[in-house]
Amino acid sequence: MLTKRLANTLLALLVVSVVINYLDRGALSVAAPRISRELSLSPTQMGVLFSAFFWSYATFQLVAGWLVDRYPLRWVYAGAFLIWSLATAAVGMVESLGALLGARLLLGVGESVAYPASSKILVRYFPEGRRGLANALVDAGSKVGPGLSTLLGGLAVERYGWRAMFVVVGLGSLLWLVPWLLVKVPEQRETAGAAGPGWADLLRRRQLWGTSLGMFSLGYVWYFLLSWLPSYLVQERGMSMGSMAMLGSVPFWAMGLASVAGGWSSDRLIRAGRGVSRVRMSYAVTGLVLCALVILPVPVVESPTVSVGLITAACTCLGLFTSNVWAITQTLAGPLAAGRWTGVQNAVGNLGGVVSPLLTGWIVSATGSFLLAFWAAAGVMLVGAVTYWMMVGTVKEVEWNG
Repeated sequence: MLTKRLANTLLALLVVSVVINYLDRGALSVAAPRISRELSLSPTQMGVLFSAFFWSYATFQLVAGWLVDRYPLRWVYAGAFLIWSLATAAVGMVESLGALLGARLLLGVGESVAYPASSKILVRYFPEGRRGLANALVDAGSKVGPGLSTLLGGLAVERYGWRAMFVVVGLGSLLWLVPWLLVKVPEQRETAGAAGPGWADLLRRRQLWGTSLGMFSLGYVWYFLLSWLPSYLVQERGMSMGSMAMLGSVPFWAMGLASVAGGWSSDRLIRAGRGVSRVRMSYAVTGLVLCALVILPVPVVESPTVSVGLITAACTCLGLFTSNVWAITQTLAGPLAAGRWTGVQNAVGNLGGVVSPLLTGWIVSATGSFLLAFWAAAGVMLVGAVTYWMMVGTVKEVEWNG
């Protein structure tokens, strides 16, 4: 076990890396109104571009989970970070739909390592009573990233253009590699007798598919908002790029704060003697249900400000789910299977990122409105809450076959 200071340093680096991860993947959404106009892309084509990232991101989750369970995390993560930063910078140099598609696919390959690696590190170096907050801080990074890309990216696009934004963000991100490679973390190799479960043992577990379907529901609504919220506010609500940048970032900040609050409070309840399973499952399922109910009226209210307020409230509720979802997974999987379990769960979860941008693009093209897109997101979350509750059950480490 690491010293508390070294563990916290490692956690801080993980949080920053996730901020950069989501800033990079969310930059396309912010620039979408300008890119679609400059390259003459339809909503359906933009939906394909939003979705393309998740084709490679979801597919390579399985490879990423295997890599972080087998090889030194420090170097696996560093290599992946380099790939995704260069892929981000490349977007600023493309001249065609095909080249943009290729850059997005490469971005997905690089970013696929982030969550399996983070799960492996947190389950290895953070005890159960501190794991909720640690995971919530990492999750908050995934909300700060879109918040920054929406706020600063939107303002940068308005002033300097979308190409400059991608180049600066991609190349500037490489500075993170310096402290990451300087931190000396002892690598732990599992012994042959404790090498973890095989794929067959892992894939037959009901709990794995329960957490994965719950993650699909999160992925669907999260990437719906991450991909289409700027376009929704500009095209349907009539906001300028500047107004979109300011108001459109608010839901992401709210979700990040809610996730941290949920992680802190759930850890405190557990340390006070409340059952781990009851606490973590209550936060997760309640968050999905409340988010679904709040997001339903978003497209029908008249005021753009009220619409953003409802989206902010929905994201706050969703933060309750994200504050505990990874802690649940890490407890179930244990240190021997955390990388691969996370890989499978994130692969299934990010299929939501494949489906929702495509489906939303088709809905907007066919109906000229985001109404059905918001209602579809609410329905997916309600189904996800039911399946998560029924299939995950008690949150305790799975007993793997020897």
